[in-house]
Amino acid sequence: MRENPSTVPNGVPVRDEQSGFPAASAPELLIITGMSGAGKSRAASALEDLSWYVVDNLPPRLLVTFASMMRAGDAAPRLAAVVDVRSREYFQEIDSVIRHLQTMRMPYRIIFLDATDRELVRRFESNRRPHPLQQGGRLLDGISREREMLKPLRDRADVLIDTSSTSVHDLARQVRSLVEEPGETKLHLTIMSFGFKHGLPLDAENVVDVRFLANPYWVNELRRLSGLDQDVSEYVLDRPGAQDFVDNYVQLFLPVLDGYLEELKPYVTIAVGCTGGRHRSVAIVEEMADRLRKSGHLVRTVHRDIGRE
Repeated sequence: MRENPSTVPNGVPVRDEQSGFPAASAPELLIITGMSGAGKSRAASALEDLSWYVVDNLPPRLLVTFASMMRAGDAAPRLAAVVDVRSREYFQEIDSVIRHLQTMRMPYRIIFLDATDRELVRRFESNRRPHPLQQGGRLLDGISREREMLKPLRDRADVLIDTSSTSVHDLARQVRSLVEEPGETKLHLTIMSFGFKHGLPLDAENVVDVRFLANPYWVNELRRLSGLDQDVSEYVLDRPGAQDFVDNYVQLFLPVLDGYLEELKPYVTIAVGCTGGRHRSVAIVEEMADRLRKSGHLVRTVHRDIGRE
């Protein structure tokens, strides 16, 4: 990835002093373009994960209307549009549209994705789709036509990303690094209690079994209560090994959570199970959630089977 040093700042956005790019909190339009097969769809997905409003395959003439959403009082300030040769003859309008954006003093950036011909051929052959400009000829003919059409846009791009040897995950990281504010990407952690007799949760990355603890179900005065009640919670957490288990598991899992975030997996579910999902697992989930919140994580609790017999 490189920034284009010859690019004159587009429009008049508020700009960060170090990067020269618009400040992350300022309204801006990202124009994502580049070679077919270079990863534009993955870049768009990375922006959507950061709550950008993204439109794919937007005809260039609609860019001005799309960008005007930034000036509407109730619109999201961060918009992105994928604009490329799939719009066929409409793509010829891109130059005049960008000049119009400058005249309107609209803040925008152009991110251009590229790859070598060899890598593009490999990708097209692997997914068995024709190039949009192939026109019944050779694949390389389509790639050559596209490079010629895109050259003016490539030359004026703010950021050029070569994805020839880049994984989809590394590409997402590069795109995120261009737009996200420090601390913007957070891990969303769900800790779910469940009962093994009702089946394993299908969406859990980690499953914990707390059936080694004494079951409050066999205590008459606790049977109709749940792990959300203080008497049950104290009974469970006072059992030998309960506090040690929570302490050790949370400490063991903290670096795992950091790894999930680094690997672009911001939504994680931990499932904690006991026999019926009403007493032990509920109490342990609440205790784990409390510890993890104190560590700075966003945590929500779900008690899947708490109301089941």
